[in-house]
Amino acid sequence: MTGALDGLKVADFSRVLAGPFATMMLADFGADVIKVERPSGDDTRSWVPPVDDYGVGTYFSSVNRNKRSITCDLGTDDGLAEATAVAMEADVIIENFRPGVMERYGLDYETLHAKRPETIYCSITGFGSTGGANLPGYDLLVQAVGGLMSVTGSPDSEPSKVGVALVDVVTGQNAVVGILTALRALDQTGAGQRVEVNLLSSLLSGLVNQASSTLATGQAPQRMGNAHPSIAPYETLQTSDGPLAVAVGTDKQFQALTRMLSVPELGTDPRFADNSCRVANRDELKSLLEEQLRNNSAANWASVLTDEGVPAGKVNSIVEALGLAETLGLAPVVEIDAGDGSRASQQVANPIRLSGTPAEYRKVPPLLGEHTGASFSGPG
Repeated sequence: MTGALDGLKVADFSRVLAGPFATMMLADFGADVIKVERPSGDDTRSWVPPVDDYGVGTYFSSVNRNKRSITCDLGTDDGLAEATAVAMEADVIIENFRPGVMERYGLDYETLHAKRPETIYCSITGFGSTGGANLPGYDLLVQAVGGLMSVTGSPDSEPSKVGVALVDVVTGQNAVVGILTALRALDQTGAGQRVEVNLLSSLLSGLVNQASSTLATGQAPQRMGNAHPSIAPYETLQTSDGPLAVAVGTDKQFQALTRMLSVPELGTDPRFADNSCRVANRDELKSLLEEQLRNNSAANWASVLTDEGVPAGKVNSIVEALGLAETLGLAPVVEIDAGDGSRASQQVANPIRLSGTPAEYRKVPPLLGEHTGASFSGPG
C-alpha cells in the first residue's frame, strides 16, 4: 500500500523525545527516515530499565519505529561527510541541538538552504533561539518554569509534574504540523523554509483556558487537584472502593446524575441550579454526592451513570486503559516483526486514522548503527 508520505526523505538529527516522536509520526505514514546518531547513540538507548524481550530500552522503542539508524561522529571528516550527504538528499531535516551546534558542522539551515533551497528544516529547542538559546530543554524544567506544575496537584501538595513528558509530546506534534504546513507551502511556492518550535511556547499554547483566564483576569490559577476551575462536578469523587471520574458539563447531565444517585432534590436545589452555582458551592456538592457514591463501587457507578448519559469512568491503570481501548475496537497495540525472526516489538498504534492511506508499521526500532552506510537512494 502506498503511504500518504511515500517518497518523503527525512534526515533525523534529533534525539530523546520531541524530535523522534515527530519523525516517527512521519515515518508511520510512509516517510523514509534515517536517524543519524552519534556513536554512543540516542540518549534514550541507555535510559533503562525497563527493556523489552530483546534488551532494547522501552523509552527508545516508544518513538523510533519505522526508521533506519546510522552512526556518524561529526567530529571526524568521514562522519561529517556521511551526515552531510544524508542531509543534502533529504526533503526534511529535523534537529534538536542547542543553537550553534549545527552551524559548527555546516549543517545549519542557512548553509543547507543555500545549497538546496527546497529543503524543509525543522529546529526544536527548549526556549527558542534568542534569549533562551543556551537554556537546557528538559521537559521537567519546562513544566516547572512554564507554569504547568503550578496548576498540577492538589491545593495542599507541592507543584507536580504530569506523569509523562507531555510537553515533549505536544512539541513533537507541533513539529509535525509545522513540517506538513511547510511542505504544503513548498507545493505552492517551490521554496523550502525553516520551521521552529520550542518547548516553552508549545506548553504556553497548550495551557489553553488556564492561560486565557490569566490574561483576562491577571490572576494566576491555583492547583485544584482533579477539579475544574469552571465546571462542577468535574473531578474525581470517592466511591466504596476508589475514585470515580465524573465529568458533568451540562444541566441535563447533572439532573441525570442526581436522579441515578437517588437524590433528585439536589437537581432543584438553588445552590446547584446551574453550573455557576455548582462551581460556587463545589465543596458542599462534592460532599453530598460522595455520600451516595460510597454505597457502591467505582466500576458499578461508571456503568450505571454511563448508561444514563452521565460521563463517568473509574480511574484505570495503563494496563486497564489499553484493555478498554481494545474492547472498544480501537486496536491500540500493534506488533512489528523484524522480518527475519530476530526480534519483534509491541507498540502503541498511531492515533491518526486515514481511510485511504493508513499508518503502516514496517520496521522495528533500529539497533544502534544498524543501517550505517545507508542512503536514501539505497534500500529502505
